This record gives sequence, C-alpha cells and structure tokens, in this order.
Amino acid sequence: MNRYIALEGIDGAGKTSVSTALALLLEEAGHEVVRVREPGGTAVGEGLRKILLDGPPVTSWAEALMFAAARAQLVVEVIRPALDRGAWVLSDRSVYSSLAYQGAGRGLGMDRVRRINQPGLRGTWPDVVVLLSVSPAEGLARQARPDRIGAQGVPFLRAVAEGFARLADEEPGRFAVIDAGCPMEQVVAGAWDALGVPG
Repeated sequence: MNRYIALEGIDGAGKTSVSTALALLLEEAGHEVVRVREPGGTAVGEGLRKILLDGPPVTSWAEALMFAAARAQLVVEVIRPALDRGAWVLSDRSVYSSLAYQGAGRGLGMDRVRRINQPGLRGTWPDVVVLLSVSPAEGLARQARPDRIGAQGVPFLRAVAEGFARLADEEPGRFAVIDAGCPMEQVVAGAWDALGVPG
C-alpha cells in the first residue's frame, strides 16, 4: 500500500495546509499518521534547516548537499521506522523538492542531484507525490515572510515550477497534479483521492 505521501510545489502552494487536512482525514479513518517536514524532523535536520532557510548565503552545491544530509537522517530516524510499523507518512517536501529547486532552479541538473540523494534514501522514495500547482507570482503573494530560498523571486520559482512539471511528466504514475488555485475544499478532495485510502 502507498503510505509515504509527499506534498510538493513551489513556495506558497499550500503544502502545509493540505498536509494538515489530510492528516485529520487519515486519523479519522483510524490510521496512524506521522507528519514530517524537509528539511527538519530530526535534531540534525532542524539544525540544517536554520542554516538553509534563515542563514547566510551558501553555494548551490553546499545547499544541495545539506538538503541531502538532512533527508538521509530523516529517512533513518523517522520515515523508515514509521513505514515499517504501518503508519502513514505525510511529508511537507521530499527529495523531489531538491530535484526541482537545486536541480532545475539552481541549474545543477536533476540527474546529478538525484545521484547525490540516492545513497541516503536507501530506496525510500515517496509512493505518491501530491504536486500543488500555483503560479510563481501567486505563490510569492501568499507568503507572509519568505525564507532565503522562497525569496529568490519569480524567475527562480518559474524554473522550479518547470522542474516539478517535468518530473510529473516523467513519473505520471507517482504524481497527482492539483490546481492549488482552487478553493481549499477542492484541493484537499483531490489530494485525498490521490492517496487511494482503502474503504
């Protein structure tokens, strides 16, 4: 069964709100839910999050490698144990964010970023990626206080959005693309359908 669910999209797409709603629905259906965010979710990950999102500028490759390090720790400490005991994992971002942000947005190349993440993931990739699609201008307008990466501007977010769209085209069986400009009730309903929760 598909239990590792990633909420993806550019900054301001509404990932956290949709994750909260899905968690409530899953819990009401009697399932254990573990919510995580990237970067974060572990002591190592939260430390790297402060550097990545609120710290001084870092090079593009340093950024990509720190995201990969935080993710590797999260997989071992939280995600894999949760999946092994039958829980659902709802992740606010995943490896696909690195492919889109650093691979496409920073121009490092999605295949190269994929390769540096694979050893730490140990084969643990999201079963379903709910991609919330919103225009870069709207995404920026929705942010009260953009972090260092989210404040890169429309051209950068446009490149990231194009990266996400390319990934969705390449892996149609894994991605569910949802128009995040719709009313929240419709967005959540579409995301819920994508999870394929049994009966």
